[in-house]
Amino acid sequence: MRKVVAGLFYSLDGVVEAPHLWQFDSFDDQVGEAMTGMITETDTVLIGRLGYEQWSEYWPTADDEFGDFINPVQKFVASTTLSPELSWENSTLIEGDFVEFVTALKQSEGRDIAVCGSISLARQLIFAGLLDSLTLTMHPVIAGAGKRLFEPTDPTTRLTLAGSTISSKGNAILTYSLLADEQRLESAVRYTHSEPHSLKCGCPDRPLR
Repeated sequence: MRKVVAGLFYSLDGVVEAPHLWQFDSFDDQVGEAMTGMITETDTVLIGRLGYEQWSEYWPTADDEFGDFINPVQKFVASTTLSPELSWENSTLIEGDFVEFVTALKQSEGRDIAVCGSISLARQLIFAGLLDSLTLTMHPVIAGAGKRLFEPTDPTTRLTLAGSTISSKGNAILTYSLLADEQRLESAVRYTHSEPHSLKCGCPDRPLR
């Protein structure tokens, strides 16, 4: 089965939108190597409407190594408003339900499937249990304003740390995977039958005065 992966730049306060506004000089060789590693293993990209509209204007004429990857790679676009006749090279509009499409795509032949340029698609796949790997490159900066990856109303979702690197400029490159269904169930059962945390730590189960 193919893996679905996503990589996002992440501020200390959880912002993932418009990282070019708060990355400053924190991009270093280790961050570049992590991006190259993901690109090397990917032959299919999932992208949303906004990402498609912005990237299809910029990348076809950009002089950048990422352009050498993103322009020719197979791209599936999730949108209910774009026309099926997409102009960007090797781009196809997804028909029908996005989650069902990705579920079927994972069963097909090929290398990794990467979510690019879309916070909302990454969120959908995380909470649908379809995202196999989430890499957050956490920069040592507080962005302040901007869209965050997670929201207060999101369901509690357990992850496991699959890899970590601290780069030369202080970036924390953290790769997480979702716990398997049986592990999540086992963990929930174990937690339900365990003692309250307040008893384990010897704290009274009542407010302090």
